[in-house]
Amino acid sequence: MQGEVRNSGDPSARPVSGQGAPYKPGAKSAAAQRESEGVTVPKRAARAVRTNAVQNNTAGGKDPCGGRVGGAGKREGMAGKPGSNHPRGRKPMDKVRQLQRRLCAAAKRHPGRRFHALYDRIARGDILAEALKRVKRNKGAAGVDAQTLAALEEYGVERFLEELRAVLLAGEYRPAAVLRRYIPKADGKKRPLGIPTVRDRVVQMAAKLVLEPIFEAGFRPCSYGFRPRRSATGALETLRKLGAKGYNHVLDADIRDYFGSIDHEKLLKLVERRISDRRVLKLLRQWLTAGVLEDGVVTNPTSGTPQGGVISPLLSNIYLSVLDDVWQRRNARLGELVRYADDFVVLCKTKRDVDEAEQCVRQVLTRLGLELHPDKTRKVDLSWGKKGFDFLGCHLRQRMSGPIWERDRRRVYFLQRGPSSRAMQRIRQRVKQLTPRSRCHVDLRDVVVQLNPVLRGWGSYFRTGNAAAKFNQLDEYVWRRLRALRVKRAGSKLRAGQAERWTRDYFVVGFDLHRLRGTVRYPEAA
Repeated sequence: MQGEVRNSGDPSARPVSGQGAPYKPGAKSAAAQRESEGVTVPKRAARAVRTNAVQNNTAGGKDPCGGRVGGAGKREGMAGKPGSNHPRGRKPMDKVRQLQRRLCAAAKRHPGRRFHALYDRIARGDILAEALKRVKRNKGAAGVDAQTLAALEEYGVERFLEELRAVLLAGEYRPAAVLRRYIPKADGKKRPLGIPTVRDRVVQMAAKLVLEPIFEAGFRPCSYGFRPRRSATGALETLRKLGAKGYNHVLDADIRDYFGSIDHEKLLKLVERRISDRRVLKLLRQWLTAGVLEDGVVTNPTSGTPQGGVISPLLSNIYLSVLDDVWQRRNARLGELVRYADDFVVLCKTKRDVDEAEQCVRQVLTRLGLELHPDKTRKVDLSWGKKGFDFLGCHLRQRMSGPIWERDRRRVYFLQRGPSSRAMQRIRQRVKQLTPRSRCHVDLRDVVVQLNPVLRGWGSYFRTGNAAAKFNQLDEYVWRRLRALRVKRAGSKLRAGQAERWTRDYFVVGFDLHRLRGTVRYPEAA
């Protein structure tokens, strides 16, 4: 057993070494120390209550793991009985969420602790049921076995989960090969995807539910991709605020073939820093080395994680967390790192700092077996709005504040963002696909029903930026496409002045077309 703390009991329970004294240095009194750790200390001594769970503690108190002392009810595995028994009390927390909170709290309390006995938690019935629920929510295509989610419903959900749990507990689970598919990229190339079977996706999701809270406790705030309660909007907002503080020099970095270049052994060593359960490590290795079926031929990869797997985003964040840690410990003086999965930028205040930052990033990536793309990595000077850069589908550029200039005659620049040229090109192409001239005889309501989800989804992503002008452009493009369908359908029967009545409001009011204009919101109000 390695790590700072030895714990032979429950992986989320309080270690034995902390039972007799506070965890932190004795700068405070014991009572104040326990209060700072989130320990509820009763002010009055309650009458002693006999319990098998915790001895020598005042009844009504709460231990650092969140468990009640005296009258807490029996504990079931790692998840004790949650919530209040009162009929009007707080809604009980489900056991899966409670398990995650306990694991995260334990991981935060002891950064060097390695967790064991996690495999049985992955195979728990409630964990597998929650995993299946999330897999259904994500939808997705069938894998190599051609089993769809609909076919799984016909087979029987309870039967499927019971059989899967029995296979996991017996140690007989083996992942199937992933199905290779390709999707187009913005630069015209194709991105390879690996589609696991529904069965494998459920097990991966169960592993993610258990492992993610442990690693979340150690992830840095500069990472925003594929993390709970974090999003691309948060990363873009961080850039906007830094741009107003004089960070005008940007390293716009791109890692060459990141998901295909991850070293399996280095990744597993990083996982082993927090996980000591051999069965869990075996699971991860099996997923990393699972075969890839393409054109009827199965190949076994020696590096990389397949994009499309449920567990892949977590593993990719674990791998690049090395860059986050090294940057915060050694190079934070140079500037601010903002990362979303494998896309990241570094904002600095001087050109000298951004040059040094590039060298530091290259050194860390070299240790990980990665490299910056020589053609896509560049340094940008944002001063006075000279240049801009694209990040997460947005184009960011310094713009001078008109009101400040009119009031004080001072040139003050703020970093603004809006849909990039590629983002505008892709949405126009999608609208064009949904409104071809050949659909002129289709009921226009059916066309609008297909358009609205596309427009709403695209608009909800970009509406927190400075996108008003771009939204108006897209509204006009959609209107012209729909009016062209009307004109095409009318043909030679089109009367004079009839086309002029087909205005934007005609489609918005008459056919409930979603209008982007007026939907821009500040991030705090979105």
